[in-house]
Amino acid sequence: MSKAVIVGGGVIGLLSAYELARRGVSVTLLDQGDFGAACSTGNAGWVTPSLSGPVPAPGLVWTSLRWMLSRDSPLYIRPSAVPRLAPWLFEFWRHCNPRDYEAGLHATAELGRHTFELFDKLSEHIEFEMHKAGMLFVCLQRGSVKHIVDDVEAMRDYGYDSPVILSPKELREFEPGISGPMEAAVWVKEERHIRPESLMRGTVAWLQVNGVELRPGVEVTGFRRRGRQITAVETRVGSFEADQVLIAAGAWTGRVAAKAGVRIPMTAGKGYNVTVQNSKVSLQHPLYLVDVRVAVSPYNGALRIAGTMELSGINTILDTPRVDALRRGANRYIAGWDQGTAQTSWVGMRPMMPDGLLALGSVPQYDNLFVASGHAMMGISLGPSTAATIAEYMTTGKSPVDLTPFNPVRFDRSFTGRLAGRLS
Repeated sequence: MSKAVIVGGGVIGLLSAYELARRGVSVTLLDQGDFGAACSTGNAGWVTPSLSGPVPAPGLVWTSLRWMLSRDSPLYIRPSAVPRLAPWLFEFWRHCNPRDYEAGLHATAELGRHTFELFDKLSEHIEFEMHKAGMLFVCLQRGSVKHIVDDVEAMRDYGYDSPVILSPKELREFEPGISGPMEAAVWVKEERHIRPESLMRGTVAWLQVNGVELRPGVEVTGFRRRGRQITAVETRVGSFEADQVLIAAGAWTGRVAAKAGVRIPMTAGKGYNVTVQNSKVSLQHPLYLVDVRVAVSPYNGALRIAGTMELSGINTILDTPRVDALRRGANRYIAGWDQGTAQTSWVGMRPMMPDGLLALGSVPQYDNLFVASGHAMMGISLGPSTAATIAEYMTTGKSPVDLTPFNPVRFDRSFTGRLAGRLS
């Protein structure tokens, strides 16, 4: 039986362990903290392939420069972090164009083509909270509808119907919990949302029962190498021998890969949430508050608002003005959402590549080192498809989708193009 060591126990690492174990691989899963913690547990839990467009979008260059001056803007670049993030930001802004956005959208949509089917199969083995109420995009201004409809129409080749456009009157009948002066709304009926904490708990429970070795609190210090092979993962508590190694360490992926001499320009896109237990507002659908870019997810016994993108490097400092901006945004749409029996605030780090695409596949320096990270705000949505894809690639040498756009070392000019040759 082959042995695989996975570095990183977030949603991608956990689900990759699940897929590899189901294929008969002996798996050891390492995490520097607790499994399923960090960004994997505090997100909105959206399963939304229609939002496959990468974060660097046309027109975002000047918008992001303007937003950089405001701490409560949807995309905030902390000025003090600009010098050390400058190379990353240059690549980010360079990809804010229609050609790269369109290519990135379709590459990501192809990866997530079977997302809903994979979640249904996952639910046969793992217990977690999942809702199939679609996604409601709510707009304060009628003009905000167009780009939503355009993005969903672009998904027609991936199983989507045309979205349903609702008038203000129809919206209030469809979702009575909304209270603000809305001008329009779009309902995308295919979408889903889950409670991410429940998926993390359920997956960990399955892995424990099915013989996966789980090692929390283990920090990777390096890799033992022989030629083009990684033979073991070195940690502060000892070595873990491996036939294959998968780095799925979220925002820390670049730091871990660097210990093997691999350059992956991963940074953190910080996000925030506020979760209210037993909110007095009962919503029937998850909402995207388009004009303020805030996500709202109703769960069993809880309501969560989440959002913002902060580029300030890898840190977990909770910036109160960012949380306050979330609250103000939600207040414009939903009166009394924050009234409940308890309330918590959270901050986490989404793994971000400069072009907004995943780092997924093998690296040309080694024959047995793989990467699965860089999901930005799509970690839950693309979790099952990412795990199934990388597990298939690791066990058969073949990928069900073209991994060329996700080449983990695509920003390392000395290796550009080699992965494409290995996949041809």
